Amino acid sequence: MGFGLMEDQRNGYTLDEALCSIGFGKFQYIVLAYSGLGWVAEAMEMMLLSFVGPAMKPEWDLSSNEESLISTVAFAGMLVGAYSWGAVSDTYGRKKGFLGSAMLTTIAGISSAFAPNYICLLILRCLVGIGIGCGHVFSSWFLEFVPSPNRGAWMIVFSTFWTVGTIMEASLAWWIMPRYGWRWLLGVSAIPSIISLVTYALVPESTRYLCTQGKITEARQILEKGATLNRKELPVGILISDHNTGSSQRSSSSVFMLLSSKLLRTTLLLWFLYFANTFAYYGIILLTSQLSTSKLDCDSGSAKSHSETDINDSSLYVNVFITSLAELPGLALAAYILDRVGRKISMEIMLVSGFLLLLPIVVHQNEVITTGSLFGARMFISASFIIVCIYAPEVYPTNLRTRGVGIATAIGRTGGMVCPLIAVGMQAGCHQTVPVILFEATIFLSAVSVLILPFETKGKELSDTVQVA
Repeated sequence: MGFGLMEDQRNGYTLDEALCSIGFGKFQYIVLAYSGLGWVAEAMEMMLLSFVGPAMKPEWDLSSNEESLISTVAFAGMLVGAYSWGAVSDTYGRKKGFLGSAMLTTIAGISSAFAPNYICLLILRCLVGIGIGCGHVFSSWFLEFVPSPNRGAWMIVFSTFWTVGTIMEASLAWWIMPRYGWRWLLGVSAIPSIISLVTYALVPESTRYLCTQGKITEARQILEKGATLNRKELPVGILISDHNTGSSQRSSSSVFMLLSSKLLRTTLLLWFLYFANTFAYYGIILLTSQLSTSKLDCDSGSAKSHSETDINDSSLYVNVFITSLAELPGLALAAYILDRVGRKISMEIMLVSGFLLLLPIVVHQNEVITTGSLFGARMFISASFIIVCIYAPEVYPTNLRTRGVGIATAIGRTGGMVCPLIAVGMQAGCHQTVPVILFEATIFLSAVSVLILPFETKGKELSDTVQVA
């Protein structure tokens, strides 16, 4: 029996060898399109918060705290969803997570457009937040189909779907809000989730997940379909999984006890980096809309409520649209350097650059300098955020990947819950300096955290099991 096993090992191939053999082709493009659709949906649902709050404020006579709560409950929902979908995906498969997420986001998103009152809207937006909390599972799922060479560059390509979603939402808001109002924007923004739900059956389960469950035959069948679509051939022999299937039955608490000291330290640092990047990224987005809508009132020396003319003023949509475009050059730069200098140095470059570019608006500046500063800061902080989202699933093993990233994402969402209270509250009193200093301090501490990360994942194969120290 021992000789037979050794013979199988010699005649077999690993999952990474199989992925390298079939290369990146039509099969991965299908995976890329579906996972990218998930990120477009999340980006659109989050970006619309920059527009619906100011529109609802005069219509429902909301206070600044009530306006900011619309964003906060969405992030609270994402906090719950990030961990929940991660646990579902590691236990029952990535596709089960996609199905539940698409159903919840579609139903709650469309229902939001018909919300009869403020409380009902808060509940529905919280449910939408839970639904789109599955975004990190899409990222991990795509990562598990990408061959190791140039993995960083392909993950950056995947990340452009987020930017596409933000640009689409800014464009839709520019067109829909002045003509049809916020309810139509909420309804239309649910379309990507509807498409994700309708096309759910067309995409494969993660082969890495199947291997961790001992479903080698199913994993091989998916790889064979991928090889056929890519017009390539799998290596000769059988698919080998070195995963101990018994370990997949451990409880999450037992699994975490097996984390090496380095991985544990990395986890704690990732928790902070997710929090800080979320806080800074959404802070810059909300600063853009808040500084645009409050400019006239603050220039006149009074802090008034948003009026209907504020919502119809094109400057809000122009500024948000322009700063959304900032993410494209940031992604291009990240794609160029990520597989050359590594994840850690790339993150450091982005964070330091974002810190320097946000610095001018610690004090009030004219509109050109303010928009330019926010453009540059968003360009680099968004790229830093994307690199963190690439680095995290590369660190964790397959049987812990979506759960580990889910917890980090959930902690990051607390940053998203806090930043609306600061950015929107700033507008009410025409205060700018203190919020910007807080964002700057957070970015600075992020840069320090990156320096002490113990792992560099550039060019390394993904692990399927927890390595015991």
